[in-house]
Amino acid sequence: MVKIECFIPEEYVGRLRDELNKIGALTVDGLYDYCMSVSKVKGSWRPLEGSSPYVGETGKICEAEEAKIEFTCKKELSKKAVQTIKNVHPYETPVINVIPLINE
Repeated sequence: MVKIECFIPEEYVGRLRDELNKIGALTVDGLYDYCMSVSKVKGSWRPLEGSSPYVGETGKICEAEEAKIEFTCKKELSKKAVQTIKNVHPYETPVINVIPLINE
Protein backbone atom coordinates (compact mmCIF):
# COMPACT_ATOMS: atom_id res chain seq x y z
CA MET A 1 0.00 0.00 0.00
CA VAL A 2 1.00 3.60 -0.58
CA LYS A 3 -0.36 6.92 0.59
CA ILE A 4 -0.78 9.52 -2.13
CA GLU A 5 -1.23 13.18 -1.39
CA CYS A 6 -1.43 16.26 -3.56
CA PHE A 7 -2.48 19.88 -3.44
CA ILE A 8 -5.15 21.08 -5.86
CA PRO A 9 -7.59 23.98 -6.22
CA GLU A 10 -10.76 23.15 -4.30
CA GLU A 11 -12.98 23.38 -7.39
CA TYR A 12 -11.16 20.34 -8.88
CA VAL A 13 -11.61 18.03 -5.87
CA GLY A 14 -14.94 16.50 -6.94
CA ARG A 15 -13.77 15.66 -10.45
CA LEU A 16 -10.48 14.25 -9.15
CA ARG A 17 -12.34 12.13 -6.59
CA ASP A 18 -14.60 10.71 -9.31
CA GLU A 19 -11.70 9.94 -11.67
CA LEU A 20 -9.61 8.27 -8.94
CA ASN A 21 -12.60 6.20 -7.87
CA LYS A 22 -13.17 5.05 -11.47
CA ILE A 23 -9.72 3.42 -11.53
CA GLY A 24 -10.24 1.77 -8.12
CA ALA A 25 -7.70 3.94 -6.28
CA LEU A 26 -10.23 4.99 -3.61
CA THR A 27 -11.54 1.50 -2.79
CA VAL A 28 -10.68 0.07 0.63
CA ASP A 29 -10.92 -3.68 1.34
CA GLY A 30 -13.48 -4.05 -1.44
CA LEU A 31 -16.11 -2.79 1.02
CA TYR A 32 -15.92 0.99 0.60
CA ASP A 33 -15.10 3.34 -2.22
CA TYR A 34 -14.64 7.10 -2.60
CA CYS A 35 -12.32 6.92 0.46
CA MET A 36 -10.30 10.12 0.49
CA SER A 37 -9.48 12.88 2.96
CA VAL A 38 -9.57 16.54 2.03
CA SER A 39 -8.25 19.43 4.10
CA LYS A 40 -7.82 23.12 3.39
CA VAL A 41 -4.28 24.46 3.24
CA LYS A 42 -2.61 27.67 2.15
CA GLY A 43 0.02 27.13 -0.53
CA SER A 44 2.72 29.45 -1.78
CA TRP A 45 4.94 29.50 -4.87
CA ARG A 46 6.85 31.86 -7.12
CA PRO A 47 6.62 31.28 -10.87
CA LEU A 48 10.05 31.52 -12.48
CA GLU A 49 10.94 32.70 -15.96
CA GLY A 50 9.60 30.29 -18.59
CA SER A 51 6.76 28.97 -16.41
CA SER A 52 3.05 29.04 -17.28
CA PRO A 53 1.39 29.36 -13.86
CA TYR A 54 -2.27 28.54 -13.28
CA VAL A 55 -2.28 31.43 -10.79
CA GLY A 56 0.35 34.07 -10.16
CA GLU A 57 2.85 36.25 -11.98
CA THR A 58 6.42 35.50 -12.95
CA GLY A 59 8.85 36.56 -10.23
CA LYS A 60 6.19 37.27 -7.60
CA ILE A 61 5.38 35.09 -4.58
CA CYS A 62 1.78 33.93 -4.76
CA GLU A 63 -0.37 32.46 -1.98
CA ALA A 64 -3.74 30.75 -2.36
CA GLU A 65 -6.15 28.46 -0.59
CA GLU A 66 -5.80 24.89 -1.84
CA ALA A 67 -7.16 21.49 -0.93
CA LYS A 68 -4.81 18.75 0.22
CA ILE A 69 -6.14 15.37 -0.82
CA GLU A 70 -4.89 12.14 0.75
CA PHE A 71 -5.75 8.51 0.10
CA THR A 72 -4.24 5.06 0.31
CA CYS A 73 -4.20 2.60 -2.54
CA LYS A 74 -2.47 -0.55 -3.70
CA LYS A 75 1.07 0.04 -4.89
CA GLU A 76 0.14 -1.51 -8.26
CA LEU A 77 -2.36 1.33 -8.81
CA SER A 78 -0.03 4.16 -7.80
CA LYS A 79 1.33 4.98 -11.28
CA LYS A 80 -2.18 5.03 -12.73
CA ALA A 81 -3.37 7.18 -9.81
CA VAL A 82 -0.53 9.67 -10.32
CA GLN A 83 -1.31 9.87 -14.05
CA THR A 84 -5.00 10.41 -13.23
CA ILE A 85 -4.08 13.29 -10.91
CA LYS A 86 -1.88 14.84 -13.62
CA ASN A 87 -4.71 14.51 -16.17
CA VAL A 88 -7.20 16.36 -13.93
CA HIS A 89 -4.85 18.84 -12.21
CA PRO A 90 -4.71 22.37 -13.65
CA TYR A 91 -1.17 23.15 -12.45
CA GLU A 92 1.77 22.97 -14.82
CA THR A 93 3.77 21.03 -12.21
CA PRO A 94 1.54 19.63 -9.44
CA VAL A 95 3.07 18.41 -6.19
CA ILE A 96 2.20 14.72 -5.87
CA ASN A 97 3.71 12.69 -3.03
CA VAL A 98 3.66 8.89 -3.11
CA ILE A 99 4.63 7.49 0.29
CA PRO A 100 5.24 3.76 0.87
CA LEU A 101 3.41 2.39 3.92
CA ILE A 102 4.98 -0.15 6.23
CA ASN A 103 2.01 -0.73 8.54
CA GLU A 104 0.50 -3.67 6.63
